[in-house]
Amino acid sequence: MGKLPDESLPLTIETQNLGAGYGAGEVIHNVNLKVCAERVTAIIGPSGCGKSTLIRCFNRMHEVHPAATYSGRIMLEGQNIFAMDPVYLRRRVGMVFQRPNPFPTMTIFQNISAGLTLNGERNKSKIAKAVEISLQRAALWEEVKDKLHQPAVALSGGQQQRLCIARALTVEPRTLLLDEPCSALDPIATAHIEELIVDLKKELTIVIVTHNMQQAARISDFTGFMLLGDMVEFGKTDKIFTNPDDTRTQDYITGRFG
Repeated sequence: MGKLPDESLPLTIETQNLGAGYGAGEVIHNVNLKVCAERVTAIIGPSGCGKSTLIRCFNRMHEVHPAATYSGRIMLEGQNIFAMDPVYLRRRVGMVFQRPNPFPTMTIFQNISAGLTLNGERNKSKIAKAVEISLQRAALWEEVKDKLHQPAVALSGGQQQRLCIARALTVEPRTLLLDEPCSALDPIATAHIEELIVDLKKELTIVIVTHNMQQAARISDFTGFMLLGDMVEFGKTDKIFTNPDDTRTQDYITGRFG
C-alpha cells in the first residue's frame, strides 16, 4: 500500500486501487500511491515486479499496447486522467525511456522542437527560444549550442538521454516520468543525469523507476518498493532504506533477493 508521508505536501498523482495488465493477466494489483508535487519519487523492486507498468499508467502509455487493461483510478492534480485527452495528458506528464531514443533522421534542433511543431507552433523565434531554454534546463546547451543542426544520433549516450529529457521539457510538462533513465549509461553520464534530476525537482514532479538502489537513496525524497505487482511499502526514502516496516523491503535492500 502507498500513503502520503507528509499531509502538508500537495499531491500531483494519486492512484486508487489501481490494477493494470494485459488481456486476462494483471501485472499490478490494487496500488494506492500518492506522489507529492516537486519531489522525486523512486519506484524500486526486482525485474518483472510491475514498476514500469505502473509509471506507464500515469500518462496512459500503458494503453498503447492493444491488450492493455486497467482497473481503479488515477488522479492528476485532482482530475481523473481517463477523462482527459491522451495527447493533452502526455503534454502535462512527459516520459523518458530506458534507452535514449532521439529521432534518428532529425537534427538536435529538430528533435527538441518536434513537440512544438506537432502542436502547431510556427513562430520560428519562439521555437528557437524554446529549444534553447529546454537544452539549458537539461544541462546540455553549452555542449551542443554550436551543433544544433547536426544529427542527434551523433551525440554520446549520456548526451542523447539528456536530449530526450530536453525534448520532453519543451512542451512544459509539470510531471516527468523516468523509466530506468541511466541503465544504459556509464557512471559519469549517470552522475550528470542525477544532478539534472535533483535540479529539475525545483519546478517539476519526478517519478523515477530504477534498479539502482544507491541511485534511489541519493536522489529521491520518497521511495516505493514493489514486489510481484504489489506496492509493499512506500515512505520517505531515508526511512525505507534505514528502517523499513516490512521484512520483504529489508530483504530486498540488503540484497537477500532481487
